[in-house]
Amino acid sequence: MNDLIITGIGVHALEMAEIVERINRVQPTWRLLGYIRLDGETAPAAELNGYAVLGGPEAVADFPQAYFVPCYKSQIDGIPRDRWATIVDPSSFVSRSAQVGAGCVVYPNCYIGYNARLGDFAFCLSGAIINHDDIIGDGATITSGAAIAGEVTVGAGCYIGQASAIRQKLTIGANSLIGMGAVVVRDVPPNSVMIGNPARRLRDNI
Repeated sequence: MNDLIITGIGVHALEMAEIVERINRVQPTWRLLGYIRLDGETAPAAELNGYAVLGGPEAVADFPQAYFVPCYKSQIDGIPRDRWATIVDPSSFVSRSAQVGAGCVVYPNCYIGYNARLGDFAFCLSGAIINHDDIIGDGATITSGAAIAGEVTVGAGCYIGQASAIRQKLTIGANSLIGMGAVVVRDVPPNSVMIGNPARRLRDNI
């Protein structure tokens, strides 16, 4: 088993620890050592959800053989790409033809279809649907119950809100935010906030 450390101590990190446990019950894969705080984070205790808080970003150097997996938007600069692990809950379906980048997190009951491609550090919450031939950019977040039809391109840094839906063959420009429950039926320019059904542009995403 390989040593694994979660970067960040937010609630998603605590849930991710349990996903790692679920993975290990199916096939022993990871020895979870604990968490590393980000700059500005304060741990309420030395142990969170059964695992140690190992220190701040400077503690990375103490674990030269470990792999890391980021809590939501909690990458630490200086860790090489080949040391960022991806974790996928055993209840999720990932097509054997799909490509999933480094540092991705896939929560329970997600669907990642044929020939889909996820960039590095994509974060997929429970029940997210990423259909065939979708391209999900680096650092994108697909939240619970979001449904992305086939052949959609989601740009880097996008946030696809809870229970939203995106029609097939569209492009969602980089750094856009699709609001909760929005129904997207046309291409979205970069840096847009989209709301409603059908989705309309509310403002720039700043």
